[in-house]
Amino acid sequence: MALLDRYGVLAEQQATLITKTIPSSGERIPVIGLGSARTFNLDTSSTDAIEPLEVVILFHEHGGKVIDTAPSYGRSEEFVGRAVGSINAADELFLATKVNVEGRGVSAALQQMEESSRVLAKPTVDLMQVWNLGDNFRSLGDRHLSAHLEAVREWKSRGRTRYIGVTTSFRQQYDLVERALRREQLDFVQLDYSIGDREPEERLLPLAAERGVGVLINQPFSTGGLFSRVAGRQLPSWAADFDCDSWAQFFLKYIVSHPAVTCAIPATSDPEHLVDNMGACLGRLPDERTRRRMVEVFEAL
Repeated sequence: MALLDRYGVLAEQQATLITKTIPSSGERIPVIGLGSARTFNLDTSSTDAIEPLEVVILFHEHGGKVIDTAPSYGRSEEFVGRAVGSINAADELFLATKVNVEGRGVSAALQQMEESSRVLAKPTVDLMQVWNLGDNFRSLGDRHLSAHLEAVREWKSRGRTRYIGVTTSFRQQYDLVERALRREQLDFVQLDYSIGDREPEERLLPLAAERGVGVLINQPFSTGGLFSRVAGRQLPSWAADFDCDSWAQFFLKYIVSHPAVTCAIPATSDPEHLVDNMGACLGRLPDERTRRRMVEVFEAL
């Protein structure tokens, strides 16, 4: 289907986007959001930013809500702020960002969050997350988690953020994430998860559901080498039974059909890919039997 035709289809069906409930509040958000790591590390005034800016505009036009970023993503947080500001959509979107000052303490965390609020032009940030449990790539521990949680809880108590959470993109931190889920009162946890890397299904996703914690999924395509596995292969004909017409939608619908998952946040700087990804927010989701069939197909590739 031509790209402009796809835009029109999404516009017509915007009101029927699949949504899920945030457990701690009952608020509903669409199951497909937008990530920003690497893809939005750009100067908004450069020619390289033309299509990424169009991605943000299209995401908003077609009913998308959740945009996830972080000050640690280079220029991505500033890019998101300027892109959203250019369409005056900050109040309409669910903007999520992160804080991580490692061992510099609560005061530094509060200062970084203030800067994020300024950059995003969002006095009350929708979701403030402790990035990688407050640690760094060299240790991937949780040594500084308590200080970061003190800061984000202070912000929530002051009405500066509506929700708080923790994130990881590394299985080395899964035990620590599990501990945080058991010990802390959180609104969200953000994890890496895909049909090619289903380890979170074993403990973390069931625990999040048990604890009433919403789940954002990062790297929905990056883990497991998904597209290289399906290169040149036809989508199963039965994928039409859950309104799926691309491999990207197949992978995304597998993720967001898990009962514990609230929203997946694929990152892209390509408008056509954005439209394709948003297609996973339409129609039906696979049931549990179909999810098992999807895994069988993927594993047989």
